[in-house]
Amino acid sequence: MIKETAELLKAENKVILVHGNADMDAVGSAFALSICFPKGDIFAPGGIDRVSGVVAEKLNIRVLEECDINEYELVVVVDTSSPEQLKPMVRAVPEGSVVIDHHAPTGKWEGMHFLCDNTKVSCCEIVKEIIDSAGIEIPRDAAMALLGGMLTDSGHFQYAGPDLMRAFADLLQKKGIHMDEVFNLTRLQMTMSERIAVMRAIGRVKFDTVGDMLVSTAYGGSFEASSCRTFLVAGADVAFVGSQRDEEFRISARATQDIVRKGVHLGSIVGSISGETDTDGGGHGGAAGLSGTGDIEAMLHMCMLRTMDVFREIKNARKDDVT
Repeated sequence: MIKETAELLKAENKVILVHGNADMDAVGSAFALSICFPKGDIFAPGGIDRVSGVVAEKLNIRVLEECDINEYELVVVVDTSSPEQLKPMVRAVPEGSVVIDHHAPTGKWEGMHFLCDNTKVSCCEIVKEIIDSAGIEIPRDAAMALLGGMLTDSGHFQYAGPDLMRAFADLLQKKGIHMDEVFNLTRLQMTMSERIAVMRAIGRVKFDTVGDMLVSTAYGGSFEASSCRTFLVAGADVAFVGSQRDEEFRISARATQDIVRKGVHLGSIVGSISGETDTDGGGHGGAAGLSGTGDIEAMLHMCMLRTMDVFREIKNARKDDVT
């Protein structure tokens, strides 16, 4: 499947799509593919996040804000668990397009050439495997982008596994890159607006516990992921922070690696809620997202209740082990 994907990517006129508010893993994957399998334009239908924006400027990554995908011979989608994450600017992805992902499969990419490995911490790892399988040397800037994606999607190695560490070290060694270069590439200072958003989220936090496990929720307004990380530092095992724009909501979810090892999988939690509410949700064990049409307070409440159910399952399993 890896080599077959590499052959398809040799199409000379292609566009590479990334999900809305695209993170470094998505942009790094897209950039490396565009450089190693030219020619490929990168299109971000829902824009890119702040870290990706800074890295794009440093590495001279050109990301289109508008694009007619029908003008291309091949459409490639990276790091995107469902077509809904490309809407409304991309209403439909052509059948036979290439989809490369590392999230738990949602079943929404039928009719596509779908390469997914949800054992990978980052999509950049899969992209590196594809490029290596084609015998293509990865240029230094592309390697830096892949390293940035691996670093950020692993929570600066908190969620890294042996595969990611081997891929990361291989790029460092082959391209003569130093660790401080990668950290400096993605390092950002919190802006005043981000700090204010986090403080507001703290003032609106709700939480509940099962045994020694704690879940928190908050309506943050913006910078949801930053607020989630703050709640984890403050003591939460799982954090959900959401924002509302008219009828549309967005929720970011984060969990500590310790609680993930105990059995919490945020991708499964938001995925189950998504299936019941006709919204779009998915992700990994320790990081996930949920978005769609609905009331943010009601959706956050559902996230808390579903997490509490998982906590109870973990607590009951502990009792069974003792007896």
